[in-house]
Amino acid sequence: MSAKLISTEPATGAHLWEGSVSDVPAEVARACSAWPRWAAQPIANRIETMRRFANAVRSAEEKLADLIARETGKPLWDARSEVAAVIAKVDISIAAYSERTGQKRLDAAMGARQAVRHKPHGVMAVLGPYNFPAHLPNGHIIPALLAGNAVIFKPSEKTPAVGEMLVSLYHQAGVPLDVVRLVLGGPQEGKALAAHPDVNGILFTGSAQTGIAINQQFAAQPQKILALEMGGNNPIIVWDTPEIASAASLVVQSAFMSAGQRCTAASRLIVRDSLADTVIAEVKKLADRLIIDHPHADPAPYMGPVIDNHAADGLTESFLILMSNGGKPIKHMVRPIKDRPFVSPAIIDVTAMTERPDIELFGPLLQVIRVPDFAAAIAEANNTRYGLSAALIGGTPEQYNQFWANVRAGIVNWNRPTNGASSAAPFGGVGISGNHRPSAYYAADYCAYPVVSAEIETPRATIGVGLKDIDTRQMGE
Repeated sequence: MSAKLISTEPATGAHLWEGSVSDVPAEVARACSAWPRWAAQPIANRIETMRRFANAVRSAEEKLADLIARETGKPLWDARSEVAAVIAKVDISIAAYSERTGQKRLDAAMGARQAVRHKPHGVMAVLGPYNFPAHLPNGHIIPALLAGNAVIFKPSEKTPAVGEMLVSLYHQAGVPLDVVRLVLGGPQEGKALAAHPDVNGILFTGSAQTGIAINQQFAAQPQKILALEMGGNNPIIVWDTPEIASAASLVVQSAFMSAGQRCTAASRLIVRDSLADTVIAEVKKLADRLIIDHPHADPAPYMGPVIDNHAADGLTESFLILMSNGGKPIKHMVRPIKDRPFVSPAIIDVTAMTERPDIELFGPLLQVIRVPDFAAAIAEANNTRYGLSAALIGGTPEQYNQFWANVRAGIVNWNRPTNGASSAAPFGGVGISGNHRPSAYYAADYCAYPVVSAEIETPRATIGVGLKDIDTRQMGE
C-alpha cells in the first residue's frame, strides 16, 4: 500500500490535499517509452501544444492562483502574478528556442553543406521548489518539452497540489500522458529519481545543500545534463541618494516580498555609515506598516506566512543567534499567531559581528552592515560563497560601472530591487548559487544539445597524398 502525502494550508492549518507517493521506476519507464515519438514530431506541433497549454492555464487562471495562495500562504495578488508568469513563459520559451537552438546552414568544401541542429537529451527530471511551485518548474518544463524531451516532474513535498494541477493542465493541452509524468513524494523519491539510470538530466531549483548533494551524485556521470539554481545570500547596497523614501521601498521590496521566500531576496543591506541611520529609520518605518495576514484577507496583505512552522522556527532561531553573537536588533522578529508560521519582517544590525553566517536565510530577515567607503561596500557584497543577485541603490554612473564590474552575481541591478527578474533574460548565478547553466531565457541551452553535420547528396572523395605509385606492369599481367 502506497504511503500518503498530505498538504495543509500554512495560513490556517486546514487540510488541503492528499495523495499517494509515486512509484519512481514505473514513472521513469513510462516517460522513456514516450519521448522518442514526442521528439520525432515537427517543432511546429510542439509549439502549438505549448500554446494550447497557455490557453488552458488562462481558463483556469483564478483556480490555479487560489490553489497557489492556499498551499504556499502567499497573498492572492502574488499568486496571480505567478500564474501570469506561467502563461508568459510559453511565448518567451518559443522565442528562446528559435534564437538559441535554431537550425543553421553553412557552406562547406566540394559543394557540401554544414548543418547545425539540436537534439533533446531524452528524459529530464525537474525538481521544483515550494516558493514558486508553478512558475519555477514551468520554466524548466516548457523549454524541455519544446526541445523534444519527456519530463518527470517532482514538485516539493510541501506543494504537491499545485504540482498535480500543473501536470493536469499540460495533459489537458494535449501533451501525451506519458510525456509529462508526476512524481509525488519527499527527499527519498527525489534521490531515487536523480539516481535512476534512464534519467538523462536533472533540472533543479532549491537549496544549496541539496543542489551540492545532487552535483556530487552526478560527478561520475558526465553524460547527464545538470542545471542547478540554488539561491543566494544577496546584497543590496544603498549609497548616496536624495531619494531616501524610494530607496527604502526598494529595500523592503527586495527583502520582504513573498515573505522573503525568493532566491533573489535581499538578505544583506549594505549602507554608507554616514547615511545609515536615515536609511534604516525609513526602512523600519515602512516595514512596520506591512500587513501580514492570510492570502485572501481584506485589505490585501503584503506578506503571508512562511511555508511551515519548521521554517518559522528556524528563522526565529537564526534571529536569536545573530543577537547573541553581537547583532543589534532594529526590528524584532515576532510570531503573531500561535502555532501558525507567520513571522514579522525583522531587521538586525550585524556590523559589529566578527563572523557573519554565510547562509541563505529564506525568509523576511534583513541584516544591516555599515561600511565607510564604496570599495568596502563592494567587498562586503562579495563576502559570500553565493552569487545570485545584487543591487545598488543610488550612487553615480561611475560607481554603478565599478559595482557592475566587480560584484560577483548573475543578476546585477541599479536602482531596482534584487528580485523580480524577467523571464525574457537569463537567470542564474555564480559560486554556490548555480553551476553556470542559467535558466529563464537561457533554459533552451540545457534542454537540447547541438549536433553538427557535414552533408552532401552524392559521395565524392579522393586521396591525393601518401599513396604508393601504381605498378602498371603488374596491372597489365
